[in-house]
Amino acid sequence: MKLHHLRNATLIIETQEKFILVDPMLGKKATLSPFTLFRFKPRKNPLVDLPSNSHSILEKVTHCLVTHLHPDHLDKDAESFLKQKNIPVICSKNDEKTLQKRGLNIAESLDFWKEHDFLEGKIIGIPAIHGYGFIAKPMGNVMGFYLKFPNEKSIYISADTIYTQDVDRVLRELKPEISVLACGSAQLDFGKPLLMTMEDILKFIKNAPGKVFANHLEALNHCPTTRMQLRNALKNHQLQEKVFIPEDGENVIF
Repeated sequence: MKLHHLRNATLIIETQEKFILVDPMLGKKATLSPFTLFRFKPRKNPLVDLPSNSHSILEKVTHCLVTHLHPDHLDKDAESFLKQKNIPVICSKNDEKTLQKRGLNIAESLDFWKEHDFLEGKIIGIPAIHGYGFIAKPMGNVMGFYLKFPNEKSIYISADTIYTQDVDRVLRELKPEISVLACGSAQLDFGKPLLMTMEDILKFIKNAPGKVFANHLEALNHCPTTRMQLRNALKNHQLQEKVFIPEDGENVIF
């Protein structure tokens, strides 16, 4: 298995024959409004362009997983791409009708914790909570994914979430060999963080049975955690050997 990191939470899972796009944000730099105006500098999003090598790998995409409907995980350019290519999309049942109305090809919609057949393997939708405290409710529905294919490592896409009992259950019961973790510590101008704090990021990594692939970094104005800050925290806790922190456009073979 190979993971291609494009930008933010956008990645492509390459298996033996399939290329599975996850949470595509494909628009140009600075085409979205700032996500915070006061807590952090009000810069337009994304903060960076897609890497130059992204277009060749995007041409190979065969399927798409959408964890939720925020524009940093599914923007207008991504919707146009998916419709033009008629890419089969897998999503939560809670998002199915909305995505169908937008003209996407919904091949499968998932219930939480129910196992479905997917590409000669299996996929399970995992509950996710997008923030600490009251902020999680207005942030809406999110679903993570656990995937297992024949002759490939199992992978857990945790999505935009804090550390919950469901997250812990995946790590301890399903034992993913690869876990993709959103590490940007996103915050709005009000409320608590929308993603795991550094304390919970480290807890996740310690409890993960396999390697961790860190993303959701240095692409949005409401995500303060940098790659260097994450590396320093991992070094202080002797966890750096367990985690990959890819640059935009980089890929990792597992």
